[in-house]
Amino acid sequence: MRHSRWARRGFVASLLIGGRSKQLRTGTRLVVQNRSTILVAIALVVSLRSALLLAAQPLSAEEVLAALGNEPVFGPPNAPVSITEFSDFQCSFCKKFWENTLPKLKASYIKQGKVRFMYRHFAILGSFSEQAALASECAGEQRKFWEYHDKLFANQGGLAFTNSKLKQYARELKLNVGRFDPCLDSSRYRRKVDGETAVGASLGVRGTPTFFVNSRLLVGAQPIEVFETVIKEELGKRGSGKK
Repeated sequence: MRHSRWARRGFVASLLIGGRSKQLRTGTRLVVQNRSTILVAIALVVSLRSALLLAAQPLSAEEVLAALGNEPVFGPPNAPVSITEFSDFQCSFCKKFWENTLPKLKASYIKQGKVRFMYRHFAILGSFSEQAALASECAGEQRKFWEYHDKLFANQGGLAFTNSKLKQYARELKLNVGRFDPCLDSSRYRRKVDGETAVGASLGVRGTPTFFVNSRLLVGAQPIEVFETVIKEELGKRGSGKK
């Protein structure tokens, strides 16, 4: 039985797909995945083996990333270039990108409607990383993901991501703590965080930060000039009708 490409993408919404992409490496935190993440990845691979057999062709990295959903994101949904970051709130190189490069991307490309930017969890630096990721998703329930994202990076270091600190940040951002605290305490978004980490690993993510510019892989806290080069090339492809 044949299945359309779009039907297959829906069926394998979190399909673990590998791919060969161009890589540019600079500052990155290399990691070994923890045991829980490895188990999640194994479970996903086993459960999706039959789905892979349905595919006449492998799905692209762009299709796999799209299947993860559209949140959290900023920038227009119809922007010709999508940048997806796999990140860990404890990663010092991720903070460097947030401080130095992301503001320039916002000003030059995202606010101009050329790029949309998505954040995905690659929470592999221990329990504090996982708790921070869970807390950011709880903030996202109240449409404050990006504000909380900024708060986490601004306070990174030491014991910045203890349970009490994470709840303190929610109060500082004037979140409804009656909703936030139970969300965090129950690990409501554990499946989402672990799933994104496993999908990232399947796409070739081995350290943080790692980015997909459409389907092109960039590794590390690249300077704005590297992003500009790749973005312009991708805009050129879209403009000439190439995929």
